[in-house]
Amino acid sequence: MAPHLHQRPPFRAEHLGSLLRPQNLLEKKTASEKGEIPESALKTVEDREVQNIVATQLKLGYHAVSDGEYRRHMFWGTFFPGLDGFEEVTEFDVDIFRPYAPDIAAFLESGHKPGETVLCTGKIKHVGSTYVDQFKYLASLVPQADVKNLKITLAAPNWYHLRYREGKSYPKDVYANDEEYFGDIAKAYQTELKILYDAGCRNVQYDDPNLAYFCSEKFLTGFKEDAGNVYSADDLFQKYIKLYNDCFIGLPEDMHVGVHLCRGNFVGSRHFSEGGYDRIAIKLFQELNVHTYYLEYDTPRAGGFEPLKYLPTRKNVILGVVTSKFAKLEDKEEMKKRVIEAAKFIAEGNNVSLETALNQVGVSPQCGFASHREGNAIDHDGMINKLRLVREIADDLWPGQP
Repeated sequence: MAPHLHQRPPFRAEHLGSLLRPQNLLEKKTASEKGEIPESALKTVEDREVQNIVATQLKLGYHAVSDGEYRRHMFWGTFFPGLDGFEEVTEFDVDIFRPYAPDIAAFLESGHKPGETVLCTGKIKHVGSTYVDQFKYLASLVPQADVKNLKITLAAPNWYHLRYREGKSYPKDVYANDEEYFGDIAKAYQTELKILYDAGCRNVQYDDPNLAYFCSEKFLTGFKEDAGNVYSADDLFQKYIKLYNDCFIGLPEDMHVGVHLCRGNFVGSRHFSEGGYDRIAIKLFQELNVHTYYLEYDTPRAGGFEPLKYLPTRKNVILGVVTSKFAKLEDKEEMKKRVIEAAKFIAEGNNVSLETALNQVGVSPQCGFASHREGNAIDHDGMINKLRLVREIADDLWPGQP
């Protein structure tokens, strides 16, 4: 990754990709799944609603426009099921999961079995992008000069590893160890990024709640008490850093990559874990080769801004100080103060001026509005008000900047 500060993207005002689906689209998706309408009819509705939400984002003054993830059921999309060597299943033994992984624990504690999952069943190989057509359609809706700003969100490369117990992520007769398994996942992501780049994509955001789980004392305690684990949680976090960095081998200099960390964003605005970034900050900010961190910071569950003192001057942070979970609007002046407070820690850590530190910063909602297609406990008007507030905060702090 180039050592210089990569900007435009990211922008001063950002959002995290997923936006509330219109009721009409949700109904058509359900009808399609029941076989009541053909797939072509669903695609027609998806295309129209993507056009509408793109127009909405542009009107609100956003540049890193997404398609709202309107073609997806969940935020991670279909990357893993689209690979050779992975299979989506609905019937499985619940004992394959780490019961202390925060999202798994939430299901089990409520008496529910986790929903569909994806299992490695053979050698992993990229055989065609399931994202690129989504990006191409999105690109067709904006002037060619603006295609480089568009954002597409990708599944975290560790997504189908952390959730499973040691030895359950892949068959031992297929991969001898994590290094072999991660190696093929990294190659698959290298291929995916090249396909997207060749289609004009220059702005990618990985969505990774898993990394934030390493901030959770409850998760860390469970991990330590699990006799099946062959290495520590810190060792596993280090392995995930290397996995990401291997995914970026050969990344073109003009392609921006970021990672979003949050503590869960499920139906009804539910979160799954808590804990500040303190214990992972040095490795996260200094060893992970991304240009930008999109960090949840809307409530005390994400801790304070102190860990930002470890953010290098060559990297950006987008502060998610505005919640996407509920409609109540934050006070704009208070949010501006919080952004400045965060920038002071960056300035202190790098021995630079506040003005210089603010140049590394942007603002956003803390997460998407519909990580699951059913969406958060907020309506369309509430979402628009939140997006407008984010843009206003950015305009006040960075006048005239996109």
